[in-house]
Amino acid sequence: MEAPAQAQHIMIVDDDSFLLDMYAMRFTQAKFQVTTATSADDALTKLRGGLKPDVMLLDVVMPAVDGFELLEKINAEHLAPDAIKIYLSNLGQDQDIERGKSLGAASYIVKANSTPSEVLAHVLEVIKQRHGV
Repeated sequence: MEAPAQAQHIMIVDDDSFLLDMYAMRFTQAKFQVTTATSADDALTKLRGGLKPDVMLLDVVMPAVDGFELLEKINAEHLAPDAIKIYLSNLGQDQDIERGKSLGAASYIVKANSTPSEVLAHVLEVIKQRHGV
């Protein structure tokens, strides 16, 4: 599994440091530039500071501000408007998936059903679809 010809910058937002580190390592191995955030506030601070990731992988269940509220704030503030937003969550009900997509998420991955390699493959597929490759 290769990253696209041009290195992609991915921001991974998850409050679970074990999972965050695991996904960061997997995407780094695939030649992505990786930025992590452990909360919505951390992610917003980085985005407001000028970070422009190509892809954002967002958890939903986080303390204080959840992933849905995070994407609402990102959209309202026009932060990273060109980034591909993908939810990676253990919430997998149809209404959760629909809510994510209604907020502009390109895709929704259920963590419990996917290995890190499958998540990487899914993200690469969404990138290819976005770029018409």
